[in-house]
Amino acid sequence: MEVNFLALLVASLSTLLIGFVWYHPKVFGTAWMRETNLTKEQLMKTNMMVIFPLTIFYAYLIAIIVQTVVIHQFGAFGMIGGLEESAKPSYQAFMSDYGTAYRTFKHGAFHGLFLGLMFAFPIIATNALFDRKSFRYVLITAGFWLVCLTLMGGIICAWE
Repeated sequence: MEVNFLALLVASLSTLLIGFVWYHPKVFGTAWMRETNLTKEQLMKTNMMVIFPLTIFYAYLIAIIVQTVVIHQFGAFGMIGGLEESAKPSYQAFMSDYGTAYRTFKHGAFHGLFLGLMFAFPIIATNALFDRKSFRYVLITAGFWLVCLTLMGGIICAWE
């Protein structure tokens, strides 16, 4: 099973595009600044030349995990220990029969959304409880990751 590094990169970059829209002042940016007690002046002082590359890197790490959830064939690949050369003929037969099964944008987006609801949302909500953040903050931040993971899952799953 080959990893599609370009699909992972594009999925990672999609988080920046979504963030530009999601955190725009006319969408959720103003509400997010209010919930985090940040001002435009404080945000202007940040070093975006550090933040953007790190954001892409972190999103890439997320994309690596997303691919193992949205592409079911990685389960068969994991069962053989990761070396196709040493796999039994049954692996090749399985991949021949099911190698492209469920490889659609819609299917990947479904699993990405599921990851957002069952993984990202609880993590963000738990952190918000201890950081004393509002539920509105949770909705804005988790909503961003729900959209990101949905799109990432769709991109990664559909791009063979």
